[in-house]
Amino acid sequence: MGLAILILGLIVFLGSHIFVTFRGMRAALIARLGLGYRVLFAIVSLVGLGLIVRGYADYRAHEWINVWTPPAFMRHITVSLMLIASILFPASFIPSHIKAKVKYPMLASIKVWAFAHLLANGDLGSILMFGAFLAWAVYAFASARRRKDTVLPVAPAGWRNDAIAVALGVVLFLALGYAFHPYVIGVPVLGI
Repeated sequence: MGLAILILGLIVFLGSHIFVTFRGMRAALIARLGLGYRVLFAIVSLVGLGLIVRGYADYRAHEWINVWTPPAFMRHITVSLMLIASILFPASFIPSHIKAKVKYPMLASIKVWAFAHLLANGDLGSILMFGAFLAWAVYAFASARRRKDTVLPVAPAGWRNDAIAVALGVVLFLALGYAFHPYVIGVPVLGI
């Protein structure tokens, strides 16, 4: 049952995010709902995310299906890639050279996160979840590059914001590795 809930959650969450790429339909819905569009989008996203979390937890506890066993060294590559993903995430909120160079650092962060986890996880649920997020991020990146209504970020003067993004990314990386992953996911990754 957990795998089915996970798949439903992926459909709801990623489906709502794919809808955003259909700019005409999105604009029509915003015109009809006004601020209600953001509320509806947030609710649908949270429901989808909740289903993903619940489904993945149930799957891990009761339905584990191993497809392949990744080599041990993949774990080190995954941890290294997660540092990059962790830096890209806060960079998406801060005007910086990182943001100007990458253009869409949030999508890049999700791509790196999903790819890194695909390297280290060989079970069916992980392949479905991280593979779906990776496919969506690749699609969303291509869609964003084709859009005409996007203002691309410009690098500010100086490197202070880049240092802030890197520092926040390192803090996020350490929090995920030492607190979130071992206690919430149940898998230690940074050797506690």
